[in-house]
Amino acid sequence: MIEFREKFINPFTDYGFKRLFGEEPNKDLLLDFLNELLKEEQGQITELTYLKNENLSTTELNRKAIFDLYCTNEKGEKFIVELQKTKQKFFKDRTVYYSTFPIRDQAIIGSEWDFELKKVYTIAILDFVFDEDENQPEKLRYDVKLTDIQTKNVFYDKLTFIYLEMPKFNKTAEELETKFDKWLYVLKNLNKLDRIPEKFKEKIFLKLFETAEIAKFSQQEYQEYEDSLKYYRDIKNSLDTAREEGREEGREEGREEGERKKQIEIAKGMIIKKFDISIIMELTGLTRQEIETLK
Repeated sequence: MIEFREKFINPFTDYGFKRLFGEEPNKDLLLDFLNELLKEEQGQITELTYLKNENLSTTELNRKAIFDLYCTNEKGEKFIVELQKTKQKFFKDRTVYYSTFPIRDQAIIGSEWDFELKKVYTIAILDFVFDEDENQPEKLRYDVKLTDIQTKNVFYDKLTFIYLEMPKFNKTAEELETKFDKWLYVLKNLNKLDRIPEKFKEKIFLKLFETAEIAKFSQQEYQEYEDSLKYYRDIKNSLDTAREEGREEGREEGREEGERKKQIEIAKGMIIKKFDISIIMELTGLTRQEIETLK
């Protein structure tokens, strides 16, 4: 008999996010979320198709881009949806890099192609706040396009980046006003709930809660979720501990040196927990050589 500590899954785990949004039977959940997120400029997306979520670079570095979710709509527009659990030094760079893959994939071989592109959306759901945004607690959504600096007008509207800083969303269930509010609330609080709130008694959210209910998992599904949850907690604990130590050292040794010590301590903790070196590099900004010297 399995004992469940939580009633519903944590959407910020890899397994939880994929179960809710990355499986064909639950595609309507992703469709509804994207329609609420993009309704002001998209109108209504009527169909989504999942695409292969791994792309290989054509450069000699052969750097992979592995998307959490990658899909296209009925108009051929592409959507990358990324869930980022922890603060990453070059995360904005990463999202820009990822956006180049669906752009490049639209190229048509031959001389007849006129370079017309379909829109590309990169959506990042963040379990952290960018350092430069900490003094703007009310602004949790960033919509970014190529814009002329002088006029502030959008220069190119086919490339869009949307960042959602989830720690800034602090509305209670009673304060929710829109359906988009409900989506943000459920993403942030799903695993903390022990029942379905009254405001979520509508078809799409009832399906979400049913999909997320851990008691309905098979033994294998439960084990996969537990493994994903352990991985998520290990990363969070390693980073939280190292950041606290880094703050203490930073007060004594200066901000820049303290920040580097913090990254080194994070890397050491992740090495002990046997994280893949590529993940350590991404989360800390350290080079492979620097990490190897810590082993």
